[in-house]
Amino acid sequence: MDFRLKVFYTVALRLNFTKAATELYISQPAVSKHIQELEETYKTKLFERNGSKIALTPAGEILLRHTKNIFEIYREIDFDMSSFMNERQGLLRLGASTTIAQYLISPVLARFHQKQKDIKVNLLNGNTEQIENALINKEIEIGIVEGQSKNQSIKYIPFLKDELVLVCNTKNPLVKKNEISLEDLKTMKFITRERGSGTLEVIEFALKQIGFRITDLQIEMQLGSTESIKSYLLNSDCFAFMSIHAVDKELKNNELMVLDVENLSVERYFYIITLLGKSDSLSELFIQNISSYYNLEL
Repeated sequence: MDFRLKVFYTVALRLNFTKAATELYISQPAVSKHIQELEETYKTKLFERNGSKIALTPAGEILLRHTKNIFEIYREIDFDMSSFMNERQGLLRLGASTTIAQYLISPVLARFHQKQKDIKVNLLNGNTEQIENALINKEIEIGIVEGQSKNQSIKYIPFLKDELVLVCNTKNPLVKKNEISLEDLKTMKFITRERGSGTLEVIEFALKQIGFRITDLQIEMQLGSTESIKSYLLNSDCFAFMSIHAVDKELKNNELMVLDVENLSVERYFYIITLLGKSDSLSELFIQNISSYYNLEL
């Protein structure tokens, strides 16, 4: 039954029998057989089939919810029992929003692996909204995000301060100005992140404090990653508000430049997020590792 549930869980997440078979290292007919046996056991259909596409039935949605809970308990059992032998083992599913995943989390993961070699970490990358949804859907145990949307079911732990700065290509004519005025902002062309991005959320809030809306800016394009924004800036006269952590290398190489903006300071915290009221030993161990790496008290 456990393996059948694992097959069901994989198909339910991928909504594709072929991908599930590849992931589980079994044949596609074997996947179909396990799903059929589950449907016979519960005397109900778990998937609606429409040609090559499949979708969960209401019964399938209920089984998926229970299966997630079962596998979560198994994961906690494996880690807690291995701790008695001082051989910590287990799987930690971590999610990080784009800036954190690209520029901050790698050294933390490397040090965690040096200390806990038998703990496997899977990292999911996405924008803040996607990471929060993954946490709520129990696809990850911990998230590290750039925004704070105040979801009622999520606990937010501030752990690192960040500054968003206005940057542009060093060849941009406006780099000669000592300070960018608020009126200048209306004439400049901007590149921003997509909706759901924690960075965009923080920028919108900061602009609101000085009487600006994001729609008051001339937005030339919205791009889905920090790296694509930097590349765009290096090949245009556009501007972008970006994390100081994200442009460190380009500033040192004199490729991008920070511009001061009149009466505007954009600061934020990065947040560790967990489900409210939900805690497990492995997640707490990883949070302790983050706090010690950055010399913080969480």
